[in-house]
Amino acid sequence: MQVTLHQDKCVASGQCVLAAQDVFDQRDLDGVAVLLDDRPPAELHDDVRQAAAVCPALAIALADA
Repeated sequence: MQVTLHQDKCVASGQCVLAAQDVFDQRDLDGVAVLLDDRPPAELHDDVRQAAAVCPALAIALADA
C-alpha cells in the first residue's frame, strides 16, 4: 500500500491519527496531519483504510503498491 497525504487539503481534525497513530501524526503548530510511513506494513492497512475513510477533507489517497 502506498499512502499519500495532501497536507494542503487537511483541516486538522485528527481523525487519521485516531484511526492509525502509527502512520499519521499532527503538527504541534497547526494540527495539520503528518505522514509518518508512506508504505505501512500489511498489519496496519485496515487502520489506514479507516483513516482515509473518516478524513473529512479527503486528504488521504491510497494506492496498491
